[in-house]
Amino acid sequence: MISQERRSSHRALARRAADASRTEEDQLVERAKTDAEAFGTLYDRYFARIYRFVYSRVHDRETAEDVTSDVFCKALGAIGRYRPSGRPFSAWLFRIAINAINDHYRALHPTQDLDSALAVADPQQPVADQVAVSTEAARAWAAIDDLSPHQRAALTLKLSEDMMLAQIGEIMGKSEGAVKLLVHRGMIGVRQRLAMTTRVKKPA
Repeated sequence: MISQERRSSHRALARRAADASRTEEDQLVERAKTDAEAFGTLYDRYFARIYRFVYSRVHDRETAEDVTSDVFCKALGAIGRYRPSGRPFSAWLFRIAINAINDHYRALHPTQDLDSALAVADPQQPVADQVAVSTEAARAWAAIDDLSPHQRAALTLKLSEDMMLAQIGEIMGKSEGAVKLLVHRGMIGVRQRLAMTTRVKKPA
């Protein structure tokens, strides 16, 4: 009984701490609408996370820096229209980042072929393991690039940021169940793409 009461107390404390943090963040965002220093604080707080996410998609340091800078420029221009929704401010930044990455690839008109990737993936190996192995990462990410925009975003947030489904749902504005389905279908799509290109690579 005592243990259950302690757990309940810990959960209540965690909720209060999260609410206090969210309130502090909302106040900071509100100040950032008219105060450059406050926006600079947001920039310092979230730049590394957004950069890491962008880099996981573009695979080039200079490009990641440019796209991440574009994300914060767009955030600065749009922050006056930002309204707290109960989600963390980072969810809004990640949505901007996803759109900025898509804009980057649309501008490039990429014709990347999986056959030019570094290594042949083993279709029997779990997709998550393939993404984690550096010699196969290029092929796996190229396969992820072939997914639908929503599947690509959900799977990228899951693999590159190791986010919980609920966190991804906050960023994408979807339910946890919908995100789970997107990740599941995305994994199937990646596996099929990797298996197909593996068969193509085998000698006749």
